[in-house]
Amino acid sequence: MALTQPAPGEPTAERAAPLRGGLATTSCMETLQVGYLHAVAAAAGCSLAQPFPDNGIDWHLSHSSRAHAVDDEVTIKVQLKCTYQVAPHPAGPTFGFTLENEHLVKLARTPASVHKILVVMLVPRTQDEWLAAGHDRLELRHCCYWTNLAGVAVTGKRKTTVRIPTARIFDDRALCQIMARVGAGGRP
Repeated sequence: MALTQPAPGEPTAERAAPLRGGLATTSCMETLQVGYLHAVAAAAGCSLAQPFPDNGIDWHLSHSSRAHAVDDEVTIKVQLKCTYQVAPHPAGPTFGFTLENEHLVKLARTPASVHKILVVMLVPRTQDEWLAAGHDRLELRHCCYWTNLAGVAVTGKRKTTVRIPTARIFDDRALCQIMARVGAGGRP
């Protein structure tokens, strides 16, 4: 008995469109970015805590090291946002992201006893493009970028667009560098 192979580009049983659940896309986006945060924190050797209730901050990340000057463990607060309204691989040194003014005021407050960063994840519009797995990797698409909004002023009536630097990719190395600066008594 001969088995026929699908023509190039034709879906196979493994490549057929999956039956996705009915969870709202925004809820799925939130779950994806939390997975990204957990992966980065694990690779950086950080612990995570989720405040309850969150009161405008999603996560607390802590980093322990004897090299820290201010304490043996430093913590930052992280606010996560996820969007498909900004195309992946944004052109230019920054991209705009709009925040509710009330939220910006909370993130921009200075001085702060615990520093805060905003992490914005850009994802493709369709869930089919969010994830790719192989025997040697798991890819989450596309990227998270971070910024410290301390001192940024509100400019809009209800919302303000802030600029997110595309050079500030949020990965384990970036998180270790953030923690080292905070551990030395500086800003993220």
